[in-house]
Amino acid sequence: MFTPDHLALQDTVRRLIAKEITPHIDAWEAAEVFPAHALFKKFGEAGLLGVNKPVEFGGMGLDYTFEVAFCEAIGEIGSGGVGMALAVQTDMATPALTRHGSDELRELFLKPSIAGDYVVCLGVSESGAGSDVASIKTTARKDGDDYVINGSKMWITNGTQADWMCLLANTGGDDVHRNKSLICLPLRENGQLRRGITVQKIQKVGMWSSDTAQVFFDDVRVPQRYRIGDEGKGFTYQMEQFQEERLSGATRRVAALTSVVDQTIAYTRERKAFGKSILDNQTVHFRLAELKTKIELLRSLIYRAAQVYMHGQDMTELASMAKLTAGRLCREVTDSCLQYWGGMGYTLQNPVSRAWRDLRLISIGGGADEVMLTIICKHMGILPGRR
Repeated sequence: MFTPDHLALQDTVRRLIAKEITPHIDAWEAAEVFPAHALFKKFGEAGLLGVNKPVEFGGMGLDYTFEVAFCEAIGEIGSGGVGMALAVQTDMATPALTRHGSDELRELFLKPSIAGDYVVCLGVSESGAGSDVASIKTTARKDGDDYVINGSKMWITNGTQADWMCLLANTGGDDVHRNKSLICLPLRENGQLRRGITVQKIQKVGMWSSDTAQVFFDDVRVPQRYRIGDEGKGFTYQMEQFQEERLSGATRRVAALTSVVDQTIAYTRERKAFGKSILDNQTVHFRLAELKTKIELLRSLIYRAAQVYMHGQDMTELASMAKLTAGRLCREVTDSCLQYWGGMGYTLQNPVSRAWRDLRLISIGGGADEVMLTIICKHMGILPGRR
């Protein structure tokens, strides 16, 4: 699927990773945060935060396959948390604004996000509503020309540093699929959190470099004109936005899993037991061959989904399949490879144990495996009780 232009884009990403990210990963992992504004500005200056975004708002205006190439390249970052944070900026919190936002909103929020001047987060999940998006409780009540927002959001990537949030909130009505709107919510004024907004950082099993937070809203005001698209269409817009998030997540894992296998080959080639290298055991090198084959099958599924999407067709089923496959393969590859590292695999300071922790998230975040299976069953027409 990739042309020389796609490969050149990936080379640009890799050079930036080598210079601006790789030397700092261990320190960022230990601090459980990375300097998002400084790093995103570097990516913005290189044009990489708007690969498939409109040129008039600072993007490159390239087709979606170039965004897939970008996602694949950032999957090579040796910290899943940093790659995930970048993907929030490009593929999770800005697609709906790009597609449905007014020119005013795209000027105010999308353009500085593409430039790397703003850090953005996505506010969908809540403590009582993760994969079940329809059950969110956060409200945006009309008062004059404003919305007044109350509630909270959970598992917010970039949450302690973000300048604005793409917020999903209930804006009126009883139909849970038609009573929600997406809103561009500024979180800071002059670098400080706005009145009524409280942020609490969350510690996690993995993705340590990425700051994750719960964000609380107490009578927070935002102009109604900051709503993305039509009122009541937020659920639909977010379901569309999820497709790019899910394919991005699966795509990043292709490179990450390939790296895990390559690192395991290098380690087991040098590690000796019973007079020969671990890699010389047929059970080991056959298993690594099986895993590499499965990774390439995942890559093919992703490329097919991307081409369907680029041609204006619905990729929901294929994106769900890709995310489901990626999640399960992440567990299989990292667990198998960690075993071959022996005791070293159970220590913190090695790339395979980090991948084991980081990559577990994809089966949960952005829609759990079980949600992906439900979506696939809907497209197959085999949900129980339906004909």
